[in-house]
Amino acid sequence: MKIAVISVSDKGNELASLLKEKLDSDSTIIKCDLYHKNVKNYFPVLFNEYDAIIAIMASGILIRSIAPLIKSKLTDPAIINVDDNGNFAISVLSGHIGGANEMTDKIAKLLNATPVITTSTDVNNKLGIDVLARDLYLSIDNSEKILYFNKAILEDREISLTINPNKNFKYLFEYLNDTTFETNISISYSSKINTDEILVTLDEHELTLKEKKVVVGIGCRRGKESIKIFEGIKKSFGELNISPTRINMFASAEIKKDEKGIIHLSDTLNIPVEFVDMEKLKLFKSGDVSKSDFVYSKFGIYGVCEPSALIVAGFDSRLIFKKTSYDGVTIAVAVSS
Repeated sequence: MKIAVISVSDKGNELASLLKEKLDSDSTIIKCDLYHKNVKNYFPVLFNEYDAIIAIMASGILIRSIAPLIKSKLTDPAIINVDDNGNFAISVLSGHIGGANEMTDKIAKLLNATPVITTSTDVNNKLGIDVLARDLYLSIDNSEKILYFNKAILEDREISLTINPNKNFKYLFEYLNDTTFETNISISYSSKINTDEILVTLDEHELTLKEKKVVVGIGCRRGKESIKIFEGIKKSFGELNISPTRINMFASAEIKKDEKGIIHLSDTLNIPVEFVDMEKLKLFKSGDVSKSDFVYSKFGIYGVCEPSALIVAGFDSRLIFKKTSYDGVTIAVAVSS
């Protein structure tokens, strides 16, 4: 997640700097930038450039600033409001799909603040269908049906999920089993459903959840065993709070195409791996990718795991886990748009 922290007062600016220091150490935070004052000029830019905006200011200033910019719960960034003293973190906009509720809880823990969340499903301890989609990196077809299904969930009506029996949906079962939210869900099977889709139905209403492509970029020292690579992946996905069975593909650089550890892991887990051409890596540009002078001095590219993951995930993909090292293994995770 790319985050902008904007403040108005000097005290708020100090709090913003403290918050950035804490967020920078989180591998799920791709970048965190600070902005101070000039809210009328900054907000129109931040609204389109960041996944989340943490506004350290009075709620009135925030609401008046974002009101003309709001478009849709599917595209608006997460907005979190924090007071100058860091007493409260308030989820203001895009609580579910945008991730504001989850980010509010994270910020509250970092600042020892009180989280304030008002969405009906959350306050009633129910699992919204849009939360399930966000947590499992699924796109939503028929998004206008979200309100209908979430209302039904609040009423404790049974929602039916239909999946293809030939696809491993272990990640879905683990998620439903581990969630602390209450759910009333039945699961059925049909070979008519695409393997990358989940059909959600109730009465005559339906919507389709479709897997986005989750790609794990891998870099490693020569001769690294597959078990060591997988240990890094499991730690990464533990921080993302999702099962590694959700992975669609592995990615690495062409120079790693003979790396036995990566190939063995791909074969063992039955997850395909793509080795990206070196010329593509040399030409690839993204402001979200970290640069390693050491890697450049050896291979003529600035990185392996991040750009490989983004290239394989496809155009307009985004990092959800920045390059993190685990004893000679580097892992990054990208997801398609």
